[in-house]
Amino acid sequence: MRGLLGMDPGWGITVVRVAMALIFISAGYTKVFVSGADGVAEHMAKFGLPAPAAFAWTAMVLELGGGIALLLGFFGRWLGLLYTIQFVIAFFFVKLRTAGFAAGWLDLLLLATGLLLFLAGPGRAAVDSLWLEKAVTPRYVKRTRTA
Repeated sequence: MRGLLGMDPGWGITVVRVAMALIFISAGYTKVFVSGADGVAEHMAKFGLPAPAAFAWTAMVLELGGGIALLLGFFGRWLGLLYTIQFVIAFFFVKLRTAGFAAGWLDLLLLATGLLLFLAGPGRAAVDSLWLEKAVTPRYVKRTRTA
């Protein structure tokens, strides 16, 4: 597939991956170093999530640690799957139920970007491309001309 001006479309995925990583690093930093595990668990308990402490630690590690890994391009597909699961819960079971669609647009966007990374991979300039993602070369079928 050829992108705009002949650029590899993988660079577009890279831009999305880096933006997503910066959002998660910022949110994870706030959860870990500002709110703390107890504050995050208390916040999650308000939404009626079962085991709020487990959800809090999962969100903290996934957002800060996963955000850093995502920025570097480590485990892009697997993090995309985990973020998809996280934001299915955040969007459908928390935001839509408690605050409506307008409050959950960022969660929906992060769900979509997680799904993009899971399905399409981390894009270009990712460490994964060195060892996990194999470059796919298109196979062209040579057609013979019949008379």
